[in-house]
Amino acid sequence: MSEVNSPVVNRDLSLSIQAGGFSTRMGQDKALLPFGGMPLIQYIVHRGKTLTDDIFVTSNQVDALKFLGLPIAPDLLTQRGTLVGMHTALSAAKRPYVAVIGCDMPFFSPSLLAYQAQLLKTTGLDAVIPRSKDGLEPLHGVYRREPCLTAVTNALEMAIYSLTGWIKLLHIVEIDEEQIRPHDPTLHAFVNLNTLDDYRHALDLAGLEP
Repeated sequence: MSEVNSPVVNRDLSLSIQAGGFSTRMGQDKALLPFGGMPLIQYIVHRGKTLTDDIFVTSNQVDALKFLGLPIAPDLLTQRGTLVGMHTALSAAKRPYVAVIGCDMPFFSPSLLAYQAQLLKTTGLDAVIPRSKDGLEPLHGVYRREPCLTAVTNALEMAIYSLTGWIKLLHIVEIDEEQIRPHDPTLHAFVNLNTLDDYRHALDLAGLEP
């Protein structure tokens, strides 16, 4: 898939690919599903390289993902949930801004993430998060590392485990469809794969064979 306004590699941005889920509804590890002649997560890594040269994966399945040749960051905490994965991402990131996406988002937009990173720098707030028809999309967000790491640590101490609950502790910029479309005209960036039907639909969108 061609990228609209493909960004220049961003030297102060890390990209975290979240691969810590259990793929329960898929019935198999969705990060390793074939996509474009390679495992899905590798397809996502290739797209991410147009955004930054600092890419890492958060996962407890370190051995299974060694083939990527990237740093794999296991969870530092024993709790479960997507917010624990966010804590891992912000803890492991080396740069002041952190883009976070899921390992099941083949159409994520490097161009949109670059736009979000620029907004984050100019506004001085904690995060820039898109709002789609389904609501806020924190797994296509860009975060200021230090304040967000403090906020996610505080949230977990307060037994807040959801991404939406945590966002309430942040000062964020929401971006809407009008801002998203120049970077993602089809609005496919937030498509994620939870079931086999989702996977087949994504292959169809990408014009790929099963």
